[in-house]
Amino acid sequence: MAKKALITGITGQDGSYLAEFLLENGYEVTGMVRRSSTERFHRIEHIKDKINIQQADLLDQYSIIKLLDEVQPDEIYNLAAMSFVPTSWNQPVLTAEFTAIGVTRMLEAVRAVNRKIKFYQASSSEMFGKVKEVPQSENTPFYPRSPYGVAKVYGHWITVNYRESYDIFGVSGILFNHESPRRGLEFVTRKVTYNAAKIKMGLVKELPMGNLDSKRDWGFAGDYVRAMWLMLQQPEPDDFVIATGHTHSVKELVETAFSYLDLDYRDFVKVDERFIRPAEVDLLIGDSSKARKILGWEPDVSFEELVKMMVDADIELLKREQRLK
Repeated sequence: MAKKALITGITGQDGSYLAEFLLENGYEVTGMVRRSSTERFHRIEHIKDKINIQQADLLDQYSIIKLLDEVQPDEIYNLAAMSFVPTSWNQPVLTAEFTAIGVTRMLEAVRAVNRKIKFYQASSSEMFGKVKEVPQSENTPFYPRSPYGVAKVYGHWITVNYRESYDIFGVSGILFNHESPRRGLEFVTRKVTYNAAKIKMGLVKELPMGNLDSKRDWGFAGDYVRAMWLMLQQPEPDDFVIATGHTHSVKELVETAFSYLDLDYRDFVKVDERFIRPAEVDLLIGDSSKARKILGWEPDVSFEELVKMMVDADIELLKREQRLK
């Protein structure tokens, strides 16, 4: 019998890579999507005929219970969230509904339908925010610096509570920044690679940016979804930090992308105050030694390879768009 997995947020970056990975490993995959006026399935278009898409909503408890009852999954990967940090400042209450309370609704559904379902919660390095130590491990105290980070802390601890109170196999992956060609254009990595490609093709002349000194631990999303799966294959549920352990500044990101296209970023990048956050997180760099030891997980794609992969994909995308005009 093939194992069954339910992925919330399947149309997002991580959801699409995870769905591919699980299909390759012989799973039956169901993706939970919200009913919305604009369906965005471009990230899973190539596998849409191999997966089962069902409607339910993190804001609606009954719809989740009904879905779990129908699908009877062995594993749930809860990746759905309001995932863009700046938006969480504009919509803090909605962010809390999806990213915090939504986790409780998922766990309540597991408790009601079948406590044997294994549950993965997408925690985030944004929970560390104003960091208490460098690098950050599973034992580092949280100090979130955005409504998104606060909501993620709630989602993290409610998962721990259900694990300890109801004997549910619930785990949290504290994932540091992970990027790919499927990253949304609003995220800094994709903003850089997409606009570097546009500048190279003569479509725009400059790129306005926020804080160039901001540093992040960036990895490849395809590597990180493998870690999610490994967590649910362990004999005991536990939480893990997933990170490369290497940090790079936004300036390095910009430099790598532009120099790959034989451009000098200083000719095109302009710092714009509008893109500076109200409260910036400090140095986020992850210590994933526990995951490396227990899960046997290692990232395969380096920072440079990741940036080049994204630039190449954006050049291709823009060429396609130009041909369609």
